[in-house]
Amino acid sequence: MTIKKIDIRNRDIAETVLNIQLASYKVEAEIIGYDDIPPLLDTIESLQQCGERFYGFYLEDELCGAISFKMDKNVMDIHRLIVHPDQFRKGIASKLLTYISALDNIERIVVSTATLNTPAVTFYEKHGFHKEKEEKINEQLSLSFFRKKK
Repeated sequence: MTIKKIDIRNRDIAETVLNIQLASYKVEAEIIGYDDIPPLLDTIESLQQCGERFYGFYLEDELCGAISFKMDKNVMDIHRLIVHPDQFRKGIASKLLTYISALDNIERIVVSTATLNTPAVTFYEKHGFHKEKEEKINEQLSLSFFRKKK
């Protein structure tokens, strides 16, 4: 098991990340009953140009999950936390979140998820995040915004 920074600009890595992302977010779409979510519309090119920092979780040499974020001063904004469905319930998401939370110069971490995505909401609450607000995006989708002081 290894967690390491990955270069999303590398096309092969971006393709692998996209495949995991699509599989992971299809599960979320099923949970929330809405499949028009932005991560399902990503392409290799949009990932390569997203400007996020990515860290990957590897078992042997296989990428099984990834987390990405942007930094704004000392605030880490998590954009994606994805695990391949074949690897669910193995602690990979927790390990990725714990790893990036330990990076230097972070005062606060923010993240959002679909309000109806109970597993994700529970996950973030379990990791010390507090719900700040809820925002209705459209008739089918509402997002919950969480934050955590480091």
